Amino acid sequence: MSDTAQNWPPVEVQDPKPHPDAPAKGTTLGVHYSHCFGCGDEVDAGLRIRSTVDDDTVVVSTFTVSPEHQGAPGLAHGGLLSAAFDEALGSTVGNLLRVPAVTGRLETDFRSPVPVGSTLYIVAKLDGVAGRKIYVSADGRLDSEDGPVAVQARALFVTVGVEHFLEHGDAQQLRELGERHADWDINP
Repeated sequence: MSDTAQNWPPVEVQDPKPHPDAPAKGTTLGVHYSHCFGCGDEVDAGLRIRSTVDDDTVVVSTFTVSPEHQGAPGLAHGGLLSAAFDEALGSTVGNLLRVPAVTGRLETDFRSPVPVGSTLYIVAKLDGVAGRKIYVSADGRLDSEDGPVAVQARALFVTVGVEHFLEHGDAQQLRELGERHADWDINP
């Protein structure tokens, strides 16, 4: 992260401990919900982010910028890049810690333009846990895992109960999702 990340996390934290059932290194993570704008396959102009576990606290996600994702001609829209980081950071939290959590805060620093047709490699890392708060950060590199850093982000996620999604989301869609994925208990 940038020098603005010197005070990150901003509070005293415990080292994140991956859940015993967290996916192993090298595991390609599946789509958590087919209608998710970030990772789903059924959203025409969705981001279609794909993620792989790198180690106990790191997930690498890829996002290829299409013409539907541009803001200025030939360049990715900054809001969509923020959405891509939100998805990648949330996937890291949900898959490695196996707790339902929502974004409480997301900060995104844009270092250089991200052209249409390029692939952003988002390397997200769990930074610490303080009670219900989970701190995570990421670097977005252009066209390879060791490419130049184009975007950086850090976020606070807050653990919630499944009732949060039942109360605020679409209960019928959640029931249907639960019927299709009986073993699924995180990251609705």
